[in-house]
Amino acid sequence: MITLKIGIPKAFLYYRYGCLWETFFQELGCEVVVSSETCRTILEDGIRHSEAENCLPMKLYLGHVESLLGQCDAVLVPRFEGNRGSEEFCVRFLGLYDIVRHTFPWAKLITYNLKGSARAELFAFCAMGRQLGKSADQCFRAYQRARQRQQNQDLARMERQQRVSEGDGLKILIAAQPYISHDSFIGGPVCRMIREQNGTVLFSDYCNRSVCSRKSKAISTELYWTMNKEMIGAIELYKNRVDGVILLTAFPCGTDSLVNELVIRRVHEVPVIQLLMDEQQSDAGLQTRIESFLDILGERKKVYG
Repeated sequence: MITLKIGIPKAFLYYRYGCLWETFFQELGCEVVVSSETCRTILEDGIRHSEAENCLPMKLYLGHVESLLGQCDAVLVPRFEGNRGSEEFCVRFLGLYDIVRHTFPWAKLITYNLKGSARAELFAFCAMGRQLGKSADQCFRAYQRARQRQQNQDLARMERQQRVSEGDGLKILIAAQPYISHDSFIGGPVCRMIREQNGTVLFSDYCNRSVCSRKSKAISTELYWTMNKEMIGAIELYKNRVDGVILLTAFPCGTDSLVNELVIRRVHEVPVIQLLMDEQQSDAGLQTRIESFLDILGERKKVYG
């Protein structure tokens, strides 16, 4: 019996749904191949296949997809519109499948559409599993196990971060899209530099998403981008428990450019700095900005406690 190999790019929403995807395919008897950590080669390959106006995460995504071609039977490229009523993800997620299909027309892709409730997600996963020749019952059981494992992982991360937030020392909240803060090329150097300065890193996506979405209304009642709402809600949730907030974004993200400006104008209880990352970034300039920010926070903590 031939085992199907399903490739999953370690980029974009992998950092939100990676456990769900991996477990689902594994439960169906597939072998899962996850692309490697982002490196300069993946970036350069992504740039080669991208339009100039594409954001840095999109370029990285295309590089990750190319790294999987020839290594698996099909690559998962989901299409997301939103999963909370009128809320939306960035429009790039809605067009992601079509972008990849036209960039790599020879590639075998597998996809599912997400818009609406958890029930809609279940049906979407079952439809995807049926494409692989699995029965409806197999797909249902695989999805249930995958969803439970993802929920367990999310809960473990929240509980661990809650414990970390109660510790001493400088605590810095990285407020960013998860595919920026957790990517080894974009967010990795920032987190490393903070820790080298004896700072503690907290992440805006390691919080209860529903709570953060509600708390975001303290900053904006009109925002409708799901992950940006969660991000600013995390700032509201943690603003009295951290010493500083880093708004980490990648050039040229349209949603972040608007939302981060909103945060800078309306959040005054905690120091905030914005770091804009691009494909030409260097560690030297980044190191200087982070060191300066942490020095200021350290002096502020001495005065205000």
